[in-house]
Amino acid sequence: MSADYPRRSTRAVMALGVVTMLGGCGNPPAPPPVVVTPIPARPVAAARPAPVAPPAVNPLEGTDDNIPKYEANGRRDPFEIYQVRGGSDGLSVASTRLTGIVRNSGAALALLEAPDGIGYILRPGDTLGDGRLMDIGLDNVVFAVVAKPGAPITRVVLKLAN
Repeated sequence: MSADYPRRSTRAVMALGVVTMLGGCGNPPAPPPVVVTPIPARPVAAARPAPVAPPAVNPLEGTDDNIPKYEANGRRDPFEIYQVRGGSDGLSVASTRLTGIVRNSGAALALLEAPDGIGYILRPGDTLGDGRLMDIGLDNVVFAVVAKPGAPITRVVLKLAN
C-alpha cells in the first residue's frame, strides 16, 4: 500500500459528501395541482324549539313528612351545635377529671372527662371551658385558667387518679 492511501480515502469521502449536498440543493419538483370539487348544499331543516325540562323539584321541600327526624332518647342531638362555655354557667377546668394520657414518639394527648360524662381529647394549646392546656406531663396536665377577663392567670394541675 502506498503512503498516500489515507489521503485518497479522505478525499473520496469528502468529494462524495459534496456531490450529495449539491445534488439535494436543486428545486424540488412542483406538487401536483389540487382539484377542488364543490359539495352540493343540503337543504336546511326548520329549527325545532328545544324541549323545556320541568323545574327541578326538591323531594324534601314543602312537606315535613319527608324530612327525617332525629330522636334523641335522652342523648345529645349530634346535629345541633354544641358549645363549651367557660365561667360560672359553663364548664370549668377544675370540675373536669383527667382520665388518661396517650403518648407516642412525637406527641401527647390528654383524655379528660367533664362532670356530665362527656370526654375530651386535648393537645397542648387546646382550650377547654375557662382554661388552655399548657403542658402534658407523665401523670398530670397543666392548664392556664383566667377566672375573669383582666384577672391574672391561674395555674391548675390535674393528676391522674390511681
